[in-house]
Amino acid sequence: MTVATAVAPTRSVAKEKPKTFSYSSDDIKRMLPHRWPMLMIDRAYDVVPGVSGRGIKSVSVNEPFFAGHYPDHSIMPGVMIVEAMAQLVAVVYVAELLEAPAPAEDTPADPSASVGYLGSISSMKFSRLVVPGDQLTLEAKLGQKLGGLRSVSVRASVGTELAAAGSLIVTTERKG
Repeated sequence: MTVATAVAPTRSVAKEKPKTFSYSSDDIKRMLPHRWPMLMIDRAYDVVPGVSGRGIKSVSVNEPFFAGHYPDHSIMPGVMIVEAMAQLVAVVYVAELLEAPAPAEDTPADPSASVGYLGSISSMKFSRLVVPGDQLTLEAKLGQKLGGLRSVSVRASVGTELAAAGSLIVTTERKG
């Protein structure tokens, strides 16, 4: 005697891939209050608004900090690498405001006005010198909100080599 076994049909629960956005240097200038020589990112891509993103910082010998930061051995200051990562965080944050299906009533006319400040840097480790000619690939993943603060995980690499990684706390609004 043969016993048939009933197998429930399996349903494939496909997770919908979030929509990503890319932003040019001109877009970034509209999103951030920073200007030369402090505008540190050239492009942002794979941005999931309010969640994560990647960016590019092309390091040129013409950067003003190279004139005084080890002039005979040009290396990008770690604080500038952190600033580039923090600016990518701001792009991810502002993208949430810009790409929302229906803008909130309190959304500022100038999106750069919503960019807050860097509150803290934690566990930042630098593992590779960054020199003229390098292209930094930046990554940011926004974490939990803590009132007016937000935790963020950041990384910067050159090719396959990690240059810096750590955590930031950013303010989600500007007061002053």
